[in-house]
Parts: sequence; C-alpha cells; structure tokens
Amino acid sequence: MTDIFMLAAIEEAKLGFSEGGIPIGSVLVHAGKIIGRGHNRRVQKGSAILHGEMDAIENAGRHPARVYRESTIYTTLSPCAMCSGTILLYGIPKVIVGENSTFMGEEELLRSRGVEVTVLNDAACQELMRRFIAAKPELWNEDIGEP
Repeated sequence: MTDIFMLAAIEEAKLGFSEGGIPIGSVLVHAGKIIGRGHNRRVQKGSAILHGEMDAIENAGRHPARVYRESTIYTTLSPCAMCSGTILLYGIPKVIVGENSTFMGEEELLRSRGVEVTVLNDAACQELMRRFIAAKPELWNEDIGEP
C-alpha cells in the first residue's frame, strides 16, 4: 500500500497532467506534515526549471536550515541533476522515489553524499509516465534535455 505522502505526490502529478503539463509531483514533509507540495509546471509557467521537486520546495517557503535537514522529499520520478543538486544544497537527508524505470536520475550522486534514497517502483507512477511519454514524446525529451 502506498503511503499518504506518496499519494499526495501522485495527486500533484495528476494535477500537472490535467493542466497539460508533465506528470511529476512532489511533496516536502517535515515532522509528519506536508510543508510544500508541487508538480512540474515548466509548460504551464513557461519555465526552464520548475520541476516537481523545485515547485514543492519553492511552495514550502523559507525555513531555517534545520527544517530542511529534518525533512523528507517525496517525488513520483527519480530526481534529475538539477533537483538532486537542490536536495543536496538544502541538506534534505531522505528522498522517497515513486519510480525510476522511465527515468533514472542522480540517485547514486545523492547516495554518495549520504542521502537515503528509497525507490518504491510504484505502478501508478510508472503508468502515469508511460502514458505521458507515449502521448507527448517531444515534450518529455524537452523536459530531460534531449534533442
């Protein structure tokens, strides 16, 4: 059974998909509560950098460094280099990944820097991405920096 925080990230991904965007969602959790939630809004906002994790962290607002160092970020897809760099910058110690079969991000970089990474291989996350990539391969390639 999927936990409530991953379910919240999946809801964010579905929201992004319904808005015409890329179905990747994320939530930032501190002390058992969601403090930031977001989804990939590159298409919706015309942004070069607004991935799901970036949106969730942005929507969490400013916090003392200790809050990030005590938090867990949930993301429906393995975090890319940009999002992994942000996770490292803020010292977020734990990442829960919905799936990494459609895209393998920088999990090894995160682990090498002491971040605990757990991959759930969640079927709902995999299906969302498979459906999206089949329908909009050019948009997917743009999002991951492929020609």
